[in-house]
Amino acid sequence: MRSSLRVRLAAWLLLPLSVFVAVCAFLSWRNAATVADYLQDRDLLSSAKVLSDRLIWDDGGDVQASVPPSALSLFVSPAHDQVFLSVTDANGTLLAGTAGFPLPAKPKLTGTDRAQWYDAKFNGLKLRAVVTQRAMYDVEGGNDITIAVGKTTHSRNQMLRTLWWPTVAYLLLALALALALATVALTWELRPVVALGRQLAGHDPLHLDFAVDPRSLHTELRPVADTVNGFVRRLKVHAEAQRRFIADAAHQLRTPLALQASQIEFARYTRKHRGEWETRRADMDRMWAELQTSNRRLTAVTNQLLLLAQAEHRDASTRLESIDLAGAALRAVEQLAALADRRRIDLGMDLAVGEGEAMVRAQPVLLDALIANLLDNALRYTGEEGRVTVGVRREPDGVVLWVEDDGPGIAPADRERVFERFHRVAQDTEGSGLGLAIVREIAAAFGAEVELADAAQSAHGLRATVRFAAVVE
Repeated sequence: MRSSLRVRLAAWLLLPLSVFVAVCAFLSWRNAATVADYLQDRDLLSSAKVLSDRLIWDDGGDVQASVPPSALSLFVSPAHDQVFLSVTDANGTLLAGTAGFPLPAKPKLTGTDRAQWYDAKFNGLKLRAVVTQRAMYDVEGGNDITIAVGKTTHSRNQMLRTLWWPTVAYLLLALALALALATVALTWELRPVVALGRQLAGHDPLHLDFAVDPRSLHTELRPVADTVNGFVRRLKVHAEAQRRFIADAAHQLRTPLALQASQIEFARYTRKHRGEWETRRADMDRMWAELQTSNRRLTAVTNQLLLLAQAEHRDASTRLESIDLAGAALRAVEQLAALADRRRIDLGMDLAVGEGEAMVRAQPVLLDALIANLLDNALRYTGEEGRVTVGVRREPDGVVLWVEDDGPGIAPADRERVFERFHRVAQDTEGSGLGLAIVREIAAAFGAEVELADAAQSAHGLRATVRFAAVVE
């Protein structure tokens, strides 16, 4: 199932925004908590100072603490917090407030206010408390009075939510708005892509005469249109080449097939008129020879067409193995030695490499066909008493196979055209015009390059060179 581009782009947008919102919410919570803690601590300290100011000596020489309404009014809150007070002397005697109120074991009073804030637990309630001290002096000396005020944290938590939640709500609203706008924007901006899909779907796939107009697309999408147009152009060229190939193949096969049909008809006629056999024996012999030649030509063309199709197949460039090029060249020379001998052509080898020094990546069958087609082409265009040489040598960047003859050669202007299918320089020679086309297709499958040049060892002739990449051991 294909995922939606809108969903994927929205997810890419939502993920970083969600992380950003989470980080902002956390920082906002910390700031709100700091403010709430500060306000609560200030209230606690103010109450403790009010109590401290209300410490007085009574007639019996003892310190008395009274809790005025002004101190209690500081703790009034909608959250119904509970407040606990504790006033003790230096001996720990409770002077006022709640007995058992938790105090720090060793108070550490700091700052100009000489106070310490701390968290405590009393009667199962979580408290925030402050402790401070005041010195009371009389004729007998000083007396340190400890004042502690504690308050539950309901109002503090309520204040935290009041400070924090609006910010988070705005962030979530902004996130939802960004997601909605991104979805709408993507839908709007992807309209040219949808239109492009409809434009492509509306064309007949059998007619490659259309082009995508990139002007209606965004700048980032124009390379896609250019790629589609380029692909269509290459498909059109390939389709035209295939049509020409089929037409040329049909033309090449039609002649021997027509000849065989006429020869078969002649044989049927002769069978019906057996009395004429003796008088037309020479015609019958010539007919059977022509029929054999036609069949051999038809078989050769068919085999070359199959070999060309095999070279063009994608597996030709993937199923490669290490092969000794010199050994393959030697096998090809041995197979064609009899043909060269019948035509009185000197077929030789020039190996500048030792055993195992010319390893290349190729398919054995196709490599043999490449060398055989080069040799067959050279032998076909070389006259009697001529010379054809096969050579293999190493170069710094690879391995080279070359086949040279002293035939008429090929003019530089025609050297590229001879790689076209069914193209022959000399129309009066045998052959289908597929040999060099097969050589180029096989070489391309192996990652090799083919080039034609003048013969290097004679005044005329042709040298065909195939450059392979060497196998790195």
